[in-house]
Amino acid sequence: MDRFHLEHCDNHVPESVRDLEISLVSMEAEIPEVLYRGMKDFIGLNPSWDQYQLLSSAIAQFLVQNGCTDRAVTERYLDDLFTRSQVGAHVGKLSS
Repeated sequence: MDRFHLEHCDNHVPESVRDLEISLVSMEAEIPEVLYRGMKDFIGLNPSWDQYQLLSSAIAQFLVQNGCTDRAVTERYLDDLFTRSQVGAHVGKLSS
């Protein structure tokens, strides 16, 4: 899929910031099996996460680290950063 196809698929324009926060887009992607297994193992150890949250978090992190300045993306990245910190501390306590 190229960028033009992706832009063509994005035909919903939110009317307000509130709509932007709750609008969702379905996406289908092929990923290497090793990433799938890692995602499955992580979710198995962290029941408060699901595949949708994990992928959204990963995409937000990638975008922020590569120069995205959209406020909503940055907020998502920071929220997930603190959530991940708490998850890591929780997993560390379980293994001690």
